[in-house]
Amino acid sequence: MTDVQAPAPPAIGATISLAHAAYERIRDRLIMLDIRPGEPINDGRLADSLGFGRTPVREALKRLETDHLVVSYPRRGTFATPVDVTELGAISDLRQQLEPFAANRAATAATDQMRAELRAMAEKVRGLDPSGDDRPTLMRLDMSVHRMIYRATGNRHLEDVLVRYDNLATRIWCLVVDKLPDLASHISEHAPLLEAIADGDAERAERLTREHIDGFATEIRRVL
Repeated sequence: MTDVQAPAPPAIGATISLAHAAYERIRDRLIMLDIRPGEPINDGRLADSLGFGRTPVREALKRLETDHLVVSYPRRGTFATPVDVTELGAISDLRQQLEPFAANRAATAATDQMRAELRAMAEKVRGLDPSGDDRPTLMRLDMSVHRMIYRATGNRHLEDVLVRYDNLATRIWCLVVDKLPDLASHISEHAPLLEAIADGDAERAERLTREHIDGFATEIRRVL
């Protein structure tokens, strides 16, 4: 009788890759409020809807809890965190300190390839049509712009912190995005900043970033 061997477990690297992929997919749903604030999260149903196994999804949810995007309670389960607009001030305070520094660092540290990518992104956002892309697409583009700048710093620790707070700010933005008349113009404002970083103009990049953060907080408070 031939022995039937059990299938080998996935390699550790494969498990980590699946968990990271699940993390990014679930994170996107939470940020864009596709998983509504306060909504219970069933890891089995979520795994089925994403096409992942339960193990990567559970690992992803642990990581998302450290990002303050989900919260787990004993005997109650896991939930998407509420979006508290009163946290806007605290989040803006942190971003006001960190993002201008990141823009300055990106302007001095970006590689030649990164500078070319920044210029290409500047052209893309400058040409946005207000009547073109839908709001979710524009919101994702805005996040891509921010993440490109963070990556250009060459500092993984700084990048991780900035992504975390940008995610929280974007969730607040998603609550009121339908009240903003011209989302495309807001995103187009990044073009001069991207060019300043690409040109290595650290002082201008820092100033434009500070103005953008102030403008974001002011606009959100205006429509709340």
